[in-house]
Amino acid sequence: MARLSRIDLPGVPQHIVQRGNNRLPCFLDDGDRLRYLHLLKAALHTSGCQLHAYCADG
Repeated sequence: MARLSRIDLPGVPQHIVQRGNNRLPCFLDDGDRLRYLHLLKAALHTSGCQLHAYCADG
């Protein structure tokens, strides 16, 4: 079951954690990871959001 929606206040930073199903890796290889980063960059540009930090568990 998905979590309930969180309160989203304009200008307030949010800590977001992404995990695969059953905490398995989200990416199968470096190509998957690079595609994700490309899509993330495009989404940030389109939405006007800012990314202040990114950590990849390797």
